[in-house]
Amino acid sequence: MADGSPIIVKKIKKGGAGHHGGAWKVAYADFVTAMMAFFLLLWLLNAVSDESLEGISNYFAPQSLSATTSGAGGILAGQVLGDEGASQRNAASQSVTLSLPPPKAGIGGDENSNVQEFTREEAEIIKEAVEQKMFDETEKALKEAIESVPDLQGFTENLKVDKTDEGLRIQLVDQQDSSMFPSGRADLFPDTSQLLSKIVEVISKLPQKIAINGHTDATPFITQNGYTNWELSADRALAARRAMLDAGLSPNRIARVVGKAETEPLVEDNPFSPQNRRLSIILLKEAKPEDAAAN
Repeated sequence: MADGSPIIVKKIKKGGAGHHGGAWKVAYADFVTAMMAFFLLLWLLNAVSDESLEGISNYFAPQSLSATTSGAGGILAGQVLGDEGASQRNAASQSVTLSLPPPKAGIGGDENSNVQEFTREEAEIIKEAVEQKMFDETEKALKEAIESVPDLQGFTENLKVDKTDEGLRIQLVDQQDSSMFPSGRADLFPDTSQLLSKIVEVISKLPQKIAINGHTDATPFITQNGYTNWELSADRALAARRAMLDAGLSPNRIARVVGKAETEPLVEDNPFSPQNRRLSIILLKEAKPEDAAAN
């Protein structure tokens, strides 16, 4: 300068980071990674079959899994998910599949996931429990049906219902002052026909096959033509069959009609008791697989 003042030169050094820095690069890398993960998920969803997706869904729906356990802990209780999403047991355990009512909405799981798997023994226990409940309700309905008819109220003692190894047994039993048939004949009294009609009203709603057995007491009954208690008991069972068919029972429901004479007394210590003269109508239990195989 002319006046001799010194010239001051100010140098500003610019840093690489500055207020912008490299933070935006980290954020951008996170965004790109998230987008890659998102598109990878879309690709996987498109590549996986519907059956596999259903299996994954069932994994998180506890009620779609088997109700039984194999001793292992955890959510699957020792079970694995198959290709179709249904729970499966170890191959060494024989099992059957039962269809149960779907779970109520809002409890969790798919409403269509209503198949549960049980061992054969567990399935038999469930089936017997359902059958027992059905028999209990049938017994109650029979007694109510008889009591609803004034003309039949006096025959409540003639109706006996019990459970046997074969199934639910409904018996029309003679008493000292009331009989189901005339002596030595196979013609039904009107009241007996009405009793059988009421029985048909109840059991026609059930699926079981039916056996009809005729029984007599041990009083000898032999005619000149050789007609014995065997023929009499069989004819009475057949008469009951005809009356039940007339009342609307399907012929396909009747599995057998048998005359047993005096061979199966109801009162064992008195083979001449009038109660041994009776009709037995049995709602047959469904044969177990091992029983069917043995036959």
